[in-house]
Amino acid sequence: MKSAVRYYSRSGNTKAVAEAIAKSAGVSAVSVDGAKAALSEPVDVLFIGGALYAYGLDSHMKEYLKTLKKEDVKKAVVFSTSWISKHSIDLIKTALSEAGIPVEADAFYVRNKPNDAQLKDAAAFAAKHLT
Repeated sequence: MKSAVRYYSRSGNTKAVAEAIAKSAGVSAVSVDGAKAALSEPVDVLFIGGALYAYGLDSHMKEYLKTLKKEDVKKAVVFSTSWISKHSIDLIKTALSEAGIPVEADAFYVRNKPNDAQLKDAAAFAAKHLT
């Protein structure tokens, strides 16, 4: 099963969760503003995460979501960290759904900075979606 992990993080909190998910999936976590963010081939599972910034998604995440094509992603799984709310999950899911990409109902969320136990939970969450 091919998978990919994409994220955007200003503080490093979402990046930490992305890296835990990526390690579980056996891939690298790539920031959506990085040179290698574009999917080079179709994937069965795209783990994608970001946080809430000024009550919306960062412009890097918004632009990246516009590049995704339903032919390249069989299903998406969303994750997020934030100090405020889980609203970023809804915003990412909506953008993916509008692109015709199937989105898993459950998502992974950490409020504030993830601790070691939460990073283990992120890895287990990823493993659950890879079977």
